[in-house]
Amino acid sequence: LSGLDPAQPYFQGTPTEVRLDKSDADFVDIIHTDSAPTIPNLGFGISPAIGHIDFYPNGGEQMPGCGKNPVSQIVDLDGIWEGTRDFVACNHLRSYKYYSDSIIYPDGFLGYPCASYDLFQSGKCFPCPEEGCPNMGHYADKFKDKIKKGFLKLYLNTGEARDFPLWRYKVTVTLSGKSKVKGYVNVALYGSGGNTRQYQITKGTLKPDNTYTAYIDAEVNVGKVTKVKFLWNNNWINPTFPKLGAATITVEAGQNR
Repeated sequence: LSGLDPAQPYFQGTPTEVRLDKSDADFVDIIHTDSAPTIPNLGFGISPAIGHIDFYPNGGEQMPGCGKNPVSQIVDLDGIWEGTRDFVACNHLRSYKYYSDSIIYPDGFLGYPCASYDLFQSGKCFPCPEEGCPNMGHYADKFKDKIKKGFLKLYLNTGEARDFPLWRYKVTVTLSGKSKVKGYVNVALYGSGGNTRQYQITKGTLKPDNTYTAYIDAEVNVGKVTKVKFLWNNNWINPTFPKLGAATITVEAGQNR
């Protein structure tokens, strides 16, 4: 059974006979997309973990792309009827949109086991454990025989609009050069599965020999990495023409470590 943001009002905190629960089937997976409190945040979805595995995309409360101006959402994207409905219950309805995208992307929507979304965001729960990460949505049941404990909370990030899946990488850059400068460092990944856009690894003071790390959620699964593009910029005219390079760049894919 897959629960697509099961309802919170009248169900949260009730006995298991009343609401969806992992005792209802051999395998129950849940996608939480609107689990902020109903009062005052108007969250429609249940927040506690109630399945064998519970996915909390983007933290489970506020989905990217749902904070848009209502007029643009209604007029540009979906036409009047679907756009109005989506605006009113955008977070709640993301659950079925993620699910339908998951059918097309069997390798997408990896959920990382983690104690909280903040810990996931900071990279504490990266990469996937030895047994791998389950895929949120249609292929979640491939993980059925790997569950070791009672409740498994899983976190991931998604895109703002279709296509929703993102693939998580840890990128570590060690700089080389003569002197420190202010500015930013961007990296793009190229691989057998496709290329990413540029992602910012750090900004501020850039010191040669220092190492900077960032976690990026890329819009493609790059597969085997074949090339990394390194760019830096210091945003203002600098008469000393500082030079900066990358001594090493390390890329780790969350999926297969």
